[in-house]
Amino acid sequence: MKATLEGIDIAGVHKYKDGVVAGLYKGLQGLVASRKVTYIEGEGRLSSPTSVDVNGQRVQGRHVLLATGSVPKSLPGLEIDGDRIISSDHALVLDRVPKSAIILGGGVIGVEFASAWKSFGADVTVIEGLKHLVPVEDENSSKLLERAFRKRGIKFNLGTFFEKAEYTQDGVKVTLADGKEFEAEVLLVAVGRGPVSQGLGYEEQGVAMDRGYVLVDEYMRTNVPTVSAVGDLVPTLQLAHVGFAEGILVAERLAGLKTVPIDYDGVPRVTYCHPEVASVGITEAKAKEIYGADKVVALKYNLAGNGKSKILNTAGEIKLVQVKDGAVVGVHMVGDRMGEQVGEAQLIYNWEALPAEVAQLVHAHPTQNEALGEAHLALAGKPLHSHD
Repeated sequence: MKATLEGIDIAGVHKYKDGVVAGLYKGLQGLVASRKVTYIEGEGRLSSPTSVDVNGQRVQGRHVLLATGSVPKSLPGLEIDGDRIISSDHALVLDRVPKSAIILGGGVIGVEFASAWKSFGADVTVIEGLKHLVPVEDENSSKLLERAFRKRGIKFNLGTFFEKAEYTQDGVKVTLADGKEFEAEVLLVAVGRGPVSQGLGYEEQGVAMDRGYVLVDEYMRTNVPTVSAVGDLVPTLQLAHVGFAEGILVAERLAGLKTVPIDYDGVPRVTYCHPEVASVGITEAKAKEIYGADKVVALKYNLAGNGKSKILNTAGEIKLVQVKDGAVVGVHMVGDRMGEQVGEAQLIYNWEALPAEVAQLVHAHPTQNEALGEAHLALAGKPLHSHD
């Protein structure tokens, strides 16, 4: 998608976004009310292992669940002022599309904003201190995204860390550790999110913490028997669906039901940029660490062989990582709408499917989902629309 800054109705974009958020929020309010859950709005503080103080009132219970979330982080010496140096929170309500932007951080948040702003016509440069964009993904996915970003004209500098940022006459200048300088209208700091935990009484009540995170076991229990914690507050994957799953686990445990710890490798991950990056399971590098390099098989299926991807004019790949003669332990996908295909990939990983078992399944044609089936056919040794 191409656009010009002059042609963007940013007020309309915000209206649409706010409408979606408001609809979901009101739906949640309705669900809470229908379950007869008492909802108190205010700033709370853990006042004992079984109580929270809010609005001058003490709320008592048999158990307390901490879920205070996270906020955007910065780097030492870098102040986010909400003017020219902004966080993702500011970017979501910005009254314009910047003509140019430097994005500090090439992780999920950074590449998503880079992709969106470029689609709106902005000149974008991403600064990432590690060797690749989306560095926690499989290296092949990172390289595919970098290739796609180059094609779109999104600039990026990899492998050198941030040194300082300073205002110029009409923007911001960023200097890296190697002396290289970049200038733009705004600097978006996208170096991750940190837990909201300070000043809330956690430490005073003896809750064990590390770098602001509340420490929990595999059942989300803290070291205080009546206190559990979930979501961005604990050092697990910072994803909404992870928070949901952790909350369900705690609720079922407190209800006396049988619970199973979450396999975080089995949680689907999606980066909503163009093209999308989606994955579940472990990377090829991690698999080689665990099982040994000679015990790991990797296969790549190019979306050029998929009819629906051709119709959508998207390029990319599906990469499968398998333990030799065993289960598929990683699925890594790059391409438009790959986030919609990760559901089946999640089942393949979590049910420890063999390539031959997936190859037996018939996938609808023409769909992008078919590409996942084709990849497993190839891995099972009977490729249909792919070749080495």
